[in-house]
Amino acid sequence: MGTLSHAITPKLALPGHDFSSSSSYYGLTFPSYLNSRFQGSNSTTRLAKKIRVSAESAKHRPAIDFSDPDWKSKFQNDFETRFNIPHITDVFDDAVSIPSTFCLRMRTPVSEEFARGYPSDEEWHGYINKNDRVLLKVIRYSSPTSAGAECIDPDCTWVEQWVHRAGPREKIYFRPEEVKAAIVTCGGLCPGLNDVIRQIVITLEIYGVKKIVGIPFGYRGFSAKELNEMPLSRKVVQNIHLSGGSLLGVSRGGPSISEIVDSMEERGINMLFVLGGNGTHAGANAIHIECRTRRMKVAVVGVPKTIDNDILLMDKTFGFDTAVEEAQRAINSAYIEAHSAYHGVGIVKLMGRSSGFIAMHAALSSGQIDICLIPEVPFNLHGPHGVLRHLKYLIETKGSAVVCVAEGAGQDFLQKTNAKDASGNVVFGDIGVHIQQEIKKAFKAISVPVDVKYIDPTYMIRACRANASDGILCTVLGQNAVHGAFAGYSGITVGICNTHYVYLPIPEVISYPRLVDPNSRMWHRCLTSTGQPDFI
Repeated sequence: MGTLSHAITPKLALPGHDFSSSSSYYGLTFPSYLNSRFQGSNSTTRLAKKIRVSAESAKHRPAIDFSDPDWKSKFQNDFETRFNIPHITDVFDDAVSIPSTFCLRMRTPVSEEFARGYPSDEEWHGYINKNDRVLLKVIRYSSPTSAGAECIDPDCTWVEQWVHRAGPREKIYFRPEEVKAAIVTCGGLCPGLNDVIRQIVITLEIYGVKKIVGIPFGYRGFSAKELNEMPLSRKVVQNIHLSGGSLLGVSRGGPSISEIVDSMEERGINMLFVLGGNGTHAGANAIHIECRTRRMKVAVVGVPKTIDNDILLMDKTFGFDTAVEEAQRAINSAYIEAHSAYHGVGIVKLMGRSSGFIAMHAALSSGQIDICLIPEVPFNLHGPHGVLRHLKYLIETKGSAVVCVAEGAGQDFLQKTNAKDASGNVVFGDIGVHIQQEIKKAFKAISVPVDVKYIDPTYMIRACRANASDGILCTVLGQNAVHGAFAGYSGITVGICNTHYVYLPIPEVISYPRLVDPNSRMWHRCLTSTGQPDFI
């Protein structure tokens, strides 16, 4: 088996497809009259402004023959196959289910007397049928030119796509007294980590699990001899959600997949809950596959954690709402600095390596941003349509301006370093500093005084406590992660889709980061709020 970074890195390639030089995208072929819409750099770099193919639903399948009258049913069958979530009965034909020990009517955790069967005091109708499904896409676009359209074929045919509903099942495949559950948090910090840890522990105890441990400092905790697993209980985690960070600590990278699974086998871990982003989930999926290869009865369940909100197919990930809310403090400070100075310009850099969701939502919610720059939308700093020319106009007309920029935006302007962090991510240059310097040089060249203030609240935003919205999301995600594990599912992650909680196979959500669609209504709303032009 390769190292953990080897398992993660291939999963994180960004889609760099050039629409202008090809008639297909992720296996979908377009007629020539549609290809003409992609011609020119503007169309290409703005992710096909007029037509956006639903790449996440097409990436792993061969080209569709739309002349086949049965293409729609074949697509749906293929989709159902790909989104069928792995279950321990796929490997263990003789796996026996037992009545669930999770029933709120019981009020107290399961005791030893139920060791041979777990009857509840009375029938409870709070379980989820294993055949319940949630509709993945709810908008029926009538035209591929509709704002934000996600189409399977050039005619934008309506195709139903259903995913598994999350929640407690009436039958479970693990006996609580035989479970040793482990929780690990990987990557960077994110508001809500402690909330998820807390709720996983509480829900495990309601099922009757007595052996719950935390793996310290990410995947590294599986191999580092100086790091001991942390016993967890409701008493330990009762108040951890009142502070930010992670009770277990975080880190990037780690040992090989084989070493991790060896450690799990040695410790007797048969439930693993992994909190992390795309890279962490790629590692979790590799662990799941290795456990299956070794025929280990283990449930590996992910909880998507990314402050950038860049996980495919999900409404949002935990920590995002808190990040947007905390960003308001920095934006307001930048506004006050700029508004109080003669020819003041405030610059705020927010997190968002490949996706500009935080910057877009923060700009939209604050109402104080004049220019919002995100990785998905190219821009020029110089030239007649550049950012600097628009800043000059703002200074002349308003007297001040506030710029919000995502960390991954405008990286083409910066010198490449080839440096990478422990997760294999390219270390970016500081676009905020670069814009600050370019503004000063540009205004000095035209002899216009300008007072530029630059604010980078990155670590302040991600280290804070989750707000109420994220607290609710974390609570339900933690509960459903445990329900999924006891139901016998593995190699899955839990998320929220169209306001409903669902289980998704990990490979389908880690193909590449979710991006802001420049033709989406939300980006259009942001542009309406800022009043900014195209900077190209």
